[in-house]
Amino acid sequence: MRLIHDRVFERQLKKLSQKLRGKLRERLNMLTSNELNPLLNDHDLGPPYETFRSINVTGDYRLVYKRLEQNTYYLRAVGTHHQLYGT
Repeated sequence: MRLIHDRVFERQLKKLSQKLRGKLRERLNMLTSNELNPLLNDHDLGPPYETFRSINVTGDYRLVYKRLEQNTYYLRAVGTHHQLYGT
């Protein structure tokens, strides 16, 4: 699995607790092994992330990403629903 980090994602990642970082790693492993896992709640996004998808990291935290190739993912942002989408 190859992960490409956006600078925004890197800044947001630094602000996460160790516990949330661990949960994010778990969900990324789950994503790469089975994108259809219902725990991920993987879905398309609208503006401003129209070409991206989102998965649940925890109840409120989300990861915004794009799959570029079979095992290559572009990680755009991570944060609470409100931080990412304003709602």
